[in-house]
Amino acid sequence: MVSMAGMLTPFLLGAGLAYYLYHNSAMFPEQTSLFEAMLFLGASMCITAFPMLARIIHFKGLTGTLMGTVAIGAGAIDDAAAWCLLAIVLASFDDNFVGAWKSIGGGVFFVAVAYFVVAPLLRKTEGKLLTKQGDLSESGLVIGLLFMALGAWFTDLLHLHAVFGAFVMGTAMPRGVVNRQLIERIQPLAVALLLPLFFTFSGLNTQIGLLNSGYLWLICLAVLLVAVLGKGVACWLAARASGLSQRESLGIGSLMNARGLMELIIINIGLQRGIISKELFATLVIMAVITTLMASPIFDWLVPKSADAASAD
Repeated sequence: MVSMAGMLTPFLLGAGLAYYLYHNSAMFPEQTSLFEAMLFLGASMCITAFPMLARIIHFKGLTGTLMGTVAIGAGAIDDAAAWCLLAIVLASFDDNFVGAWKSIGGGVFFVAVAYFVVAPLLRKTEGKLLTKQGDLSESGLVIGLLFMALGAWFTDLLHLHAVFGAFVMGTAMPRGVVNRQLIERIQPLAVALLLPLFFTFSGLNTQIGLLNSGYLWLICLAVLLVAVLGKGVACWLAARASGLSQRESLGIGSLMNARGLMELIIINIGLQRGIISKELFATLVIMAVITTLMASPIFDWLVPKSADAASAD
């Protein structure tokens, strides 16, 4: 219920807002059709900051709790659906719907291979990835990076984003020493260098000065309200309707509302392909930043630490 609410509500609200913007502003270039505009903005509203969501759940000790499990599961499903919608938008933009179904079908095939072939293979050969002392070996690190790079390459080949393939391969890594030490070795470089570079790239593409009228700032506010109502509020209500407690439901809603890196990736693709204007790109960046920054403080306010333990399943 949380996943469906987190997909359908923001998609419908985003598509409705795109319909209005298409006819009453210059937020979409002339080559973008109404169908593409509605589908793209709807997909953009469906996104959850999945990597950030996983980190919040880990650092707040919510791993294995009902709240954490529901949020991480719903976030994964919503992001996968959003990437499929993006594939359809790009296919429509290229006038190639056959390519969209190839992308989606290839993505399903890739996930099946990762979970039913790669993951069991790595579990069976896990001992060969470790040293005699039980630590991850250098060759084990290389093999882990190789599988994630191959996953990124394959999904990029399918015209799904490379991050999707790397993520799926990351989840296929053996739990325990292998995945823990892969994180320990990869995280410093990713957090200290690669992630800031991507945010810098997004910042260079963002021209806040283009929002130079009260009307454009009202549109920015409307985008933010649609994002919060469609994701945060809808997921909170769905969690309550499914029988979860008020605190658990509020926690899930606040976590699901964050957009973060995944939103920046999808809107950068939209800008590069000419689906959205620079004004709409700046508006969506502002929305992504605000919803990301508000996630953790609102969660801490709505869900005291004493409630975290109580939400354990």
